[in-house]
Amino acid sequence: MSFATRPLLASALAVSLVAAVGCAKDPAKDVPAATVAEPAPAAAPAPEAAPVAPAAAEPAVAPAVAAPAAAPAGDAKTLTGTIRATGSKVTGNHVLEFKTWKGSITLTNGDASALEFEVETASVIGDADKPTPGNEKLEGHLKSPDFFDVAQFPKASFKSTSISAGGEGGATHTIAGKLTLRGVEKDVTFPVTVAKSATEVTGKAKFSINRKDFGIVYAGMADNLIRDDVVLEIDVKAAL
Repeated sequence: MSFATRPLLASALAVSLVAAVGCAKDPAKDVPAATVAEPAPAAAPAPEAAPVAPAAAEPAVAPAVAAPAAAPAGDAKTLTGTIRATGSKVTGNHVLEFKTWKGSITLTNGDASALEFEVETASVIGDADKPTPGNEKLEGHLKSPDFFDVAQFPKASFKSTSISAGGEGGATHTIAGKLTLRGVEKDVTFPVTVAKSATEVTGKAKFSINRKDFGIVYAGMADNLIRDDVVLEIDVKAAL
């Protein structure tokens, strides 16, 4: 057998194996896809006004109408809960969990008005739903430049820019904001369900993003290609 024909034979055997085993279900097909876009350019600073000579002082006059009251300050609450991601490939999937993160939800007049997260990427746990000793190899690969490159990009973050009522799939709200992952910042929009009781506020979101939008382009093995869409799942709460 010539050297040139070996890769073709290996590829044919891989295709035959996948066909025999069957393709694993793509979890991203069952959830809404987030809208992802390049960040809007920052507004240009306003030109400086020309200096104006000071006018002669005039006697102070009491205003006829009282100044409007300042908008109520938001009440930031610390979040706890879980942040997970599910990546899939031809033969299965991996559920990842980030164990170290901090976040807050801000309530204004009792309604959610802002959401923030900061995640330590090195805290990723591989196969969080079925931990085994072999997970260390998976976690090491996830932390490498093929994926999160935690040495160069130790933090991932999200900061909302708006929260509006109503959302896809029966969600109570739609959140827009800036997601920074692996040093790449994108504007993202996704649905979330927020609920509030007398003692706590909860937020749940499950949506997909394309990992390649954030520079994670590792393809995987030829016989077990990694899918582009990754499911993010956020399940958090804050005490009131």
